[in-house]
Amino acid sequence: MTSAPQHPVEVPPFQLQRLIPDVIEPYTFQSAAGKIQLRCAQALGSEIYAGCSNGELLRQVVPGEKPIDEIVLVPSLSRALVLSDHQIHFYTIPSLDPYPIKPIRNVVTFAVDDIHLKRQLPPLSAQGLQLPMEPVDFCVVKRNGIAMFTMKDRVFYTKEIPLQQGGITLAKRTGRTLCIADKTHYSMLDLEALSVFQVLPVSQAFEPTPFVVKPSITVISQNEFLILSWTGASTLGLFVTGDGDPVRGTLEWPSHPEAICLDYPYITSLLPNNTIEIHSVDTQAIVQVVGAPEPSVSSSPSSPNQPGMHRRSSSTSSKGGGVDLQKRLSLISSISGYLVPSTQRSDKMRTVPVKLLRT
Repeated sequence: MTSAPQHPVEVPPFQLQRLIPDVIEPYTFQSAAGKIQLRCAQALGSEIYAGCSNGELLRQVVPGEKPIDEIVLVPSLSRALVLSDHQIHFYTIPSLDPYPIKPIRNVVTFAVDDIHLKRQLPPLSAQGLQLPMEPVDFCVVKRNGIAMFTMKDRVFYTKEIPLQQGGITLAKRTGRTLCIADKTHYSMLDLEALSVFQVLPVSQAFEPTPFVVKPSITVISQNEFLILSWTGASTLGLFVTGDGDPVRGTLEWPSHPEAICLDYPYITSLLPNNTIEIHSVDTQAIVQVVGAPEPSVSSSPSSPNQPGMHRRSSSTSSKGGGVDLQKRLSLISSISGYLVPSTQRSDKMRTVPVKLLRT
């Protein structure tokens, strides 16, 4: 244990830096206490944390205590689909109570129809009754095929599409088109015609790269995807339709992005050097660059038992002093603003919601 400091630690003022000029409307869910906005959901190991507009921080642990790979919120059905240990678990939002549906097993990855994800919870009728909910379709990628499901009050299996192409690691869906990626290529799969064709290599480099080039697929709009391809000298971002036809122009990064987020009409990317670049989807021009964070000086090296050590960082220390090189790990989309430390001297670390508004 460490003893508490004898004097209050002076906290420097916090400075807000604009990253994305606006955010989309929040997901709103109906509960017994009225409408509640689910503002964010994130995983830490096997735990799910969700923040709501009423100030609640909800927590749920996935069975098996395996790390969570992905969380997808389905606002029109008030459901959360959670992928962990090759299983999809179902939860009710915003309460995060387990929903009585058996987990889907042997899952590599899954893709909910992006068109259905944009639906909101149906309004109440004049009599105060919930109007009927439309079903939500999603695909489950397994080792040898893709299973099709429809979800409403229950989950219904509809069919399975066998695939000779194995090793799929990523999939995104909009309408009848499923964009999939393995370690080498992006492909388009027509879920109705049951046809598949390759679109672009994940890496076009002729020589081996010193890093793993991970595929990246982002749904831009109905029947439009953004896929990334490493050329050996830079990464190109191509906007393509479900037919594989290029649209718009091309994005370019000096290195392969670690993460991509869409807040239309902006694409925000995190680069390996901790720089954040923001492009316009419409013009493909860079509208803002956020430099890497400055190193923070620490008075002594952190002990492995102290909080905050569960992060990727590098440090140099000499005679009890050290410099922690801050590391941005990923990008996370926020549904209804962000929480930042308060600058009020009386309550220095109080979190306050901050809306990012376009000009």
